[in-house]
Amino acid sequence: MKKFNAQKIFICMFVFLIAFALAGCGEGMESVADNKTPGGNYTNEEIANDSETTSSDLPEDRKLIQKVNMSVETEDLDKLLSNLDKRISELGGYVETSNIENGSAYSNHRFRSATMTIRIPAKSFNSFINKVSELSNVVSSKKTVEDITLNYVATEGRMKALQAEEARLLQFMAKAETMNDLLTVEKRLTEVRAELETVTSALRVYDNQVNYSTINLTINEVKEYTDVTEPETVWQRISTGFVNSVKNIVNFFKELFIFLVVASPYLILLAIVPVTIIIIIKLNNRKRIKANKNNKKE
Repeated sequence: MKKFNAQKIFICMFVFLIAFALAGCGEGMESVADNKTPGGNYTNEEIANDSETTSSDLPEDRKLIQKVNMSVETEDLDKLLSNLDKRISELGGYVETSNIENGSAYSNHRFRSATMTIRIPAKSFNSFINKVSELSNVVSSKKTVEDITLNYVATEGRMKALQAEEARLLQFMAKAETMNDLLTVEKRLTEVRAELETVTSALRVYDNQVNYSTINLTINEVKEYTDVTEPETVWQRISTGFVNSVKNIVNFFKELFIFLVVASPYLILLAIVPVTIIIIIKLNNRKRIKANKNNKKE
């Protein structure tokens, strides 16, 4: 009886372990299939698909302000800027601000950069982001969506109320019988029109922000793209760090050689001064020694 119980317990434990292992494998497969966290190994195509899905999920009856801050890399800044300008024109957008830094002239390679604020029609927002991802190496991207529906509706309601009050005041002004009544109506009409202008201007700003999404783009021209794939293992990090250290040492001596060649006229000029001083000092010492010897002989 004891033997039977032991075998039965052993079989139950064995079956439980198999079931537990299968469950773990199933979860592992699901995590691989569904892993789309920011640290995952994204391709540009996957980012594009995700962006299109986000766009289709946005409610059409809401007033939404979309913004994205992107940092990208390119091996040819001029070519990327040309392609972006072409795409912006095709989509009916415009460049709000642009600043290009040409880098240092003392390096054998000008590491240039550019910062741009781009306004794109909201319906083409994700399409433009996908195009940037195709043309460059995206290092970082942060997208925000602000819902201003309540503020917009309140401002729009205030505008309609002021317009209605303006119409009534104009009617009162036409019917005013005394100068005092006329001045009172005119004063209030001036106040209403001033507030109406402010509210109308605020609505125009809202409309512009909603209709044209904002892309704050930072572009760096590089020799090698930054690896933004899945995190490296310890040994990969060690090997990558070692290779980068060797490259940095080579680049240091290369830049040092270039500096010495470029600055050689100045270095030669600076070397002449101490050499001349040393020669003069030695000549003076020899003369003094010779003079001392002659004095001793006398």
